[in-house]
Amino acid sequence: MKTRITELFGIQHPIVQGGMHFVGLAEMAAAVSNAGGLGIITGLTQPTPEDLAKEIAKCNEMTDKPFGVNLTFLPGFTNPPYPEYIDAIIQGGVKVVETAGRSPEQYMPALKEGGIKVIHKCTSVRHSLKAEKIGCDAVSVDGFECGGHPGEDDIPNMILLPRAAEELKIPFVASGGMGTASQLVAALALGADGINMGTRFIATKEAPVHENVKQALIAASELDTRLIMRPLRNTERVLANEAVEKIVEIEREKGAATTIDDIKDLVGGVYPRVMQKGEMDAGAWSCGMVAGLIHDIPTCKDLIEGMMSEANDIIRKRLDAFAAA
Repeated sequence: MKTRITELFGIQHPIVQGGMHFVGLAEMAAAVSNAGGLGIITGLTQPTPEDLAKEIAKCNEMTDKPFGVNLTFLPGFTNPPYPEYIDAIIQGGVKVVETAGRSPEQYMPALKEGGIKVIHKCTSVRHSLKAEKIGCDAVSVDGFECGGHPGEDDIPNMILLPRAAEELKIPFVASGGMGTASQLVAALALGADGINMGTRFIATKEAPVHENVKQALIAASELDTRLIMRPLRNTERVLANEAVEKIVEIEREKGAATTIDDIKDLVGGVYPRVMQKGEMDAGAWSCGMVAGLIHDIPTCKDLIEGMMSEANDIIRKRLDAFAAA
């Protein structure tokens, strides 16, 4: 299947693996890329630029296909050495960067000078247009269903995607709640050039996370995510667990007076405990509503190839039959 996204990134299938903290390691990115999608290493999971350089080198040994690096520009007090991370990306020969969080505008000259194609994750049309204006090559349009940070507008993909198609000239992928062939076809019908999958890729054999995490996704339904940090205007969709219910209760009691200090022990630094040790109640971790559509743990190759085969069948048989009628 050829779309503007497959042409832009030089990949076989219009499926991108989003950046995920302590999931987007070399093993994950290489497996997705080897299956014909675009794998993504999560840059800030690596503690230093030197560590990122090593992870990129490891991924280069595991695949000869294109892969990218996610670079999230964090709000607040944290200020990673972004220029050094960008240099590690360029020196590693990576040609695609998925940016997220704050605007990447101040770093665009360095990325472009390094021959990098930039896809920026946006939760609104207005932010997507800003990404287009500052020179991003593509955007990942993130609907309200997504795991992680859906923004504050609460616009689901059935509205957000066709609105993006009305406004954008650059290609975009549908992100948030994506995990099946029918959703890929629907995203294409709504104007997207492919899809970005995060949560769905956690439930694969190659995902470098504890088996408890994968089984939690299998067990979860579409009703098992919660929105936290709304009073902080830093909303995050996470999988429900004991720690998350504590956060919800704190935010219910304190309302607009909630501060990050009230919940920091339940949201900060928990990913190694969850993803690596399998401590499922250690704290809040990002999870999309697509968990309700996850019923197995395939290889990335089987997942992607199965999705593409089914998508082609839907387009050529089911939809074509409607058109013929």
